[in-house]
Amino acid sequence: MKIDVVAVGKVKEKFFRDAISEYSKRLGAYTTLKITEVEDEKTPENASNVQNEQIKAKEAERLMRVINHTKNTNEAIAHGHGTDTMIITLEINGKGYTSEGFAEQIADLTNHGVSHLIFVIGGSLGLHETITSLSDLKLSFSQMTFPHQLMRVVLLEQIYRAFRINRGEPYHK
Repeated sequence: MKIDVVAVGKVKEKFFRDAISEYSKRLGAYTTLKITEVEDEKTPENASNVQNEQIKAKEAERLMRVINHTKNTNEAIAHGHGTDTMIITLEINGKGYTSEGFAEQIADLTNHGVSHLIFVIGGSLGLHETITSLSDLKLSFSQMTFPHQLMRVVLLEQIYRAFRINRGEPYHK
């Protein structure tokens, strides 16, 4: 399994970078992981809905370039035998799972020939519809809003936990 995380913005806080680094290292025993950051747009105070949509559209263009490159590279490796790539967007209104359910979903995807997961994390305003419309699975970790930098840590931890569950290895409940 190959996993790409494509995210808007840089992780600024050292404690988040340290946690991302730790889970990236742990995941190395289970998968090939690549994290790609795209530049975020500055959001002015009291931005209008139109401005917010323009900001999300600019971020979406950057995300799309990375997603298309990542997906096309992986499909070229597959030598045209159909796509084995799945795009998963993190969205508040997406499908929620328990940790065990998420692990089962990953196992099911693997069993159905999916060998490449691209997780997409939006910026502070979320994802533009051009990105969400590409999604094969809209994933939610909560109805609450979290900083997008923290979501990278949560996502990597849950992916790590899923691999441990699927291998029958102990994990914290």
